[in-house]
Amino acid sequence: MKVKRNTLLLLACLVWSAAGFNILRIGLTAYPAYRTGLNYLLSLLVFAVFQQMIFGKLVKKHTARITAYLEERHFFLKFFDKKAFVIMAVMMSGGIGLRVSGLAPERFIAVFYTGLGAALLLAGLLFGRNYGKAAFAASSES
Repeated sequence: MKVKRNTLLLLACLVWSAAGFNILRIGLTAYPAYRTGLNYLLSLLVFAVFQQMIFGKLVKKHTARITAYLEERHFFLKFFDKKAFVIMAVMMSGGIGLRVSGLAPERFIAVFYTGLGAALLLAGLLFGRNYGKAAFAASSES
């Protein structure tokens, strides 16, 4: 199924927002027993590291790639390249494995998942913002 180029940004928005919301929800559900200033700071640190080092760059890279496409319509899964899909699969498998195995203590789940989920959710929202900008620009050209 082919979609318009800008729709790829919307799909990225929906996928990353859904993933971020779910991981953030898991972290926040585990958080009540671990509400301390140190844990809040650690969650903020996890958020900052993932946002600055990974997801912020990923949003810029994929937005630039998508907006540079010359053709108007593309296969709907082209919102990411193969590397991004591998990263997503590894993160999902690792996260599920970590929780199911019981290797990670509940405090770790609370702190890490809250920071990671917030960073993922922000990445999704940034893709949404980029979709809005692209849609506005396209409507202005008409």
